Amino acid sequence: MIQKSIPSLFTIGNLMLGMFGIMMAFDGKISMAAIMVIIAMLLDGLDGRVARALKCESEFGKELDSLSDVVSFGVAPAVILYVSSLQDLSSALGWTVTAIFPVFGALRLARFNVRPGVPGYFIGLPIPAAGGVLATLALFNKDVSAPFMIVATLLLSYLMVSTVKYPNFKKIGLPKKAVVGAPVVIVVAVAVAVVFPEQIAKLIFVLLGIYALYGFKQNIDRLTARRRHRRRSRSEDKVYHSKNG
Repeated sequence: MIQKSIPSLFTIGNLMLGMFGIMMAFDGKISMAAIMVIIAMLLDGLDGRVARALKCESEFGKELDSLSDVVSFGVAPAVILYVSSLQDLSSALGWTVTAIFPVFGALRLARFNVRPGVPGYFIGLPIPAAGGVLATLALFNKDVSAPFMIVATLLLSYLMVSTVKYPNFKKIGLPKKAVVGAPVVIVVAVAVAVVFPEQIAKLIFVLLGIYALYGFKQNIDRLTARRRHRRRSRSEDKVYHSKNG
């Protein structure tokens, strides 16, 4: 019984960190709020692996994971960005942009739960990655204008519900023996993050930003290829009609 509860404890930890991030954002502790989201990402990456390693996957765990993700990687990053960059804008604009992100995140999670995926890939940007980018992007609020933050938020929202394929690293297995060492890894990661919150958060931003842009580039390449195919088809039709006209 206890063994079956271990993965859910990681998920609950993910949810609690998301709530801590929201509260820290309201207290003006933006760097630590972003760190809470990053650590929540670590727990989110471990809960499924631990469940598979212990052979105790369940529908309850999957649903709990999705509900936690909406808070930790949808609501929390949006609140962090709003408090750091958007609250000085008009209420209609700031509130709308802030609300769009978790709404699209929830849509992405719902689609993920009901549609079979592609082996080795996510369809659309995973909400933990999108939330991680948004939360850490908030650290650059003094260097980046509010319009840029709005565009970035809307772009991340679109990528979550897009059909772009992103590499899936969550299927990488975790040996059962490694489950024992998982809490040590978490403690070390938390200690490093608390000592160097802004530096770690900005490093994570670079890594997650590259991951998010990869899919965006894939989408642009796909649209470009479609346009070329259409132009080629039209030119071939013109040649055919001119020969047979």
